[in-house]
Amino acid sequence: MRLDRFLSEATELTRSQAKRALRQSEVSVDGETVRDASRQVSDTQDIRWQGSALARIGWRYLMMHKPVGVECSLRPAHYPSVMSLIEIEQIERLHPVGRLDVDTSGLLLISDDGKWTHRVTSPNHACEKRYRATLGETLSAADAAHVAKQFAEGIMLNGDEKPTKPATFEAVGESEVIVGVTEGRYHQIRRMLTAVGYTVVTLHRESIGPLALDPELAPGECRHLRPEEVAAFE
Repeated sequence: MRLDRFLSEATELTRSQAKRALRQSEVSVDGETVRDASRQVSDTQDIRWQGSALARIGWRYLMMHKPVGVECSLRPAHYPSVMSLIEIEQIERLHPVGRLDVDTSGLLLISDDGKWTHRVTSPNHACEKRYRATLGETLSAADAAHVAKQFAEGIMLNGDEKPTKPATFEAVGESEVIVGVTEGRYHQIRRMLTAVGYTVVTLHRESIGPLALDPELAPGECRHLRPEEVAAFE
C-alpha cells in the first residue's frame, strides 16, 4: 500500500494533507524519515506521524436499521443525515451504500470500501432488494395476482423512458405486500404501487441480496457486518 494512502486510512489526514506531512518530514517508517508518498508499506511496519505510532483502521462495513425522518445523504437538505446517528472513528470516510427515502425505514448498509459498495449497488449484479409495504387499500387474491403479473412484465412509470425491470409482488395480508426489485430508481416502490392504483402508507426495506435486517436492531441502531456477511456480496 502507498504510504500516503496508509496515512489517510490511519489518521484524519486527507491524501493531499498526508503528502504535505511527508514533504515536511513528519513521517517515519521503521525509524527512517520518509518523504516519498508512493513508498510501499505494510501494516507490520512501525509507521509514525509526528512521533505517534499509527495503525490503519481498514475497511468498515455496517448494517443500520434506518428510521424514518433521516436522509441518506452526507449533505442533508431538510432532515438530519443518517450519519448523525453513528458514533465511530473517522466517520467522514463512511458513506451510505445506496439510499432509502426519508419516509422509508429498514436495512441500510454503510461502508468506506468503494469496490464493495459497487458490487452491492451496480445494476450489473442485479442484487434484489425486498420491501414490505402497508397499503391504504385492501387487496383480494385476484387483485394480488393481477398486480404480480404487471410487476413481472414491468411498469411504465410517469416520466421514465422505459419500463421497470421485472419485479416480484406478494400479498402477505389484506393491506400488506412484499415487493422485490433489482433497480434503484427514484421513489421506485412508491411509484410502482401508485401506478397500479395503490397508496403506500409505510415502506420498510427488509433485505438486500442475501442479507436481511438484523431483528435485534432497533430503529437508529447499527452494527458491524460479520465477515461472512461482507463476503456474501463477492
